[in-house]
Amino acid sequence: MRISGAEAVIRCLLEEGVDLVYGYPGGAIMPVYDELYKFQDQLHHVLVRHEQGATHAAQGYARATGKVGVAIATSGPGATNLVTGIADAQIDSTPMVCITGQVGRHLLGSDAFQETDIIGISTPVTKWNFQITEASQIPEIIAKAFYIARSGRPGPVLIDITKNAQFDEFDYSYEKCTGIRSYVPVPKLKLDKVAEAAALINSAKKPFIVFGQGIILGQAETEFKAFVEKSGIPAAWTILGLSALPTDHPLNVGMLGMHGNYGPNLLTNECDVLIAFGMRFDDRVTGKLATYAKQAKVIHFEIDPAEIDKNVKTEVAVLGDVKESLAALLPLIDSKAHDLWHNEFKALQEVEYNTVIKEELNPTNGKGISMGETIEMINKHSKGDAIIVSDVGQHQMFACRYAKFNSTKSNITSGGLGTMGFALPAAIGAKMGKPEREVVAIIGDGGFQMTIQELGTIFQTQVPVKIVILNNEFLGMVRQWQELFFDNRYASTKMINPNFVAIAEGYHIKSKKVTQREDLDEAVAEMLASKESYFLEVMVEKENNVFPMIPTGACVSEIRLS
Repeated sequence: MRISGAEAVIRCLLEEGVDLVYGYPGGAIMPVYDELYKFQDQLHHVLVRHEQGATHAAQGYARATGKVGVAIATSGPGATNLVTGIADAQIDSTPMVCITGQVGRHLLGSDAFQETDIIGISTPVTKWNFQITEASQIPEIIAKAFYIARSGRPGPVLIDITKNAQFDEFDYSYEKCTGIRSYVPVPKLKLDKVAEAAALINSAKKPFIVFGQGIILGQAETEFKAFVEKSGIPAAWTILGLSALPTDHPLNVGMLGMHGNYGPNLLTNECDVLIAFGMRFDDRVTGKLATYAKQAKVIHFEIDPAEIDKNVKTEVAVLGDVKESLAALLPLIDSKAHDLWHNEFKALQEVEYNTVIKEELNPTNGKGISMGETIEMINKHSKGDAIIVSDVGQHQMFACRYAKFNSTKSNITSGGLGTMGFALPAAIGAKMGKPEREVVAIIGDGGFQMTIQELGTIFQTQVPVKIVILNNEFLGMVRQWQELFFDNRYASTKMINPNFVAIAEGYHIKSKKVTQREDLDEAVAEMLASKESYFLEVMVEKENNVFPMIPTGACVSEIRLS
């Protein structure tokens, strides 16, 4: 079949099972868009309002479904506008393929109109990238792109296609990629290492599990739950690991890290064996590395060899697919309860509840609505079945601390890069990927204005996303740090905001603003009952801080409750 390169791009996407892409057209990618017009009954294109929105929407889709998200943009500024989302996907291990147009091959390096070296720019933040200059390269490179994006530790791939390669014709055929020489996405599991890990776990008096997104990416939730229950070991999560184990599971002891729960953070430095699954020991989890879990023997189950001993020295490293590793580990594990050890977590949970959580979820101080009670109200009406997509800031930490989840792939947030503006477009992608589930975006007044234009995408597509703005008229997390560490010097953190409700209504989205506590319950119930998109602005306490907190560079045992 002799076809153009542009048509080949569309046919390759269809071969990979893609039925939804996000993008923004422009001159250098116009031939591909012309073919999209012809294939619109097979491949749905969502017109975002900014290319960054395309990447975040593709991320939300990928995180909710486990499939590869796809974003398309033109050359120059179109391509560079993708970079933030690509970097976000890289550090959070999100499978995504980005396709950009480029000037003709004969113009490369000439500073032509809208020419940018997107290959050079994106190299540090992609798992792989490639510039196609001949039409005949398209099938092989796109097949490789999808294989690399989804295999092993997932990540973003960028394919840059010159305009001549889109116009030129060639004899098309497609073969899916099943392997690449020198690329080993999944290390071979060593059963002796599994046995060594099992022996350490069985002999431990105070074992402790920390789990990350690797459980979700590896589709190992069932095996992980079985391991936790058989071993009887308390388990705590990173923010990207949240929802891999139901939040109300009796062995789920909470969140790790800077704003994590008191018990898990404090007892990290008291356990004798620390078992890490699919997490990378980043600084927000470990705090001061020199004092992190020095008393413990560390077992690290990981798919990426680069993460082993990168931050924390391991006693036993088990490389491989976590689902396979857990299946091999489970028969070797003794059934235990560790009741006395669990009681230590329960005692510290009670301290945290009485000092922090009780007042946060049920305020009696006479101040305004708290972020925590807003999240708790969403729990009440969603019953833990919603996908929560949070932006970045105080509201993110409140959402991660207090949102309830019954099933996996329910917590979607920007973890490693911490991208303000992530939530609104990511919620669009999540809802399109999982239309049967309720999707609620939790966003601050600062981050919302970074991608506020994507309300136009919601209006045009009629995707029924629920949007909750927790408005404290501050860049809340920065303000909290200024209060605690910069003597209340609120430099450039006070927000003078527009009428958000009027803006949402300008996009024909049903909207409501809540300023009084007594109106919150009814408003959240109305929002979640709506079959259409809904915008809810909640005016929250201006100087409501999120605690506990481990100051930057401090030891996890130096956690503050106030």
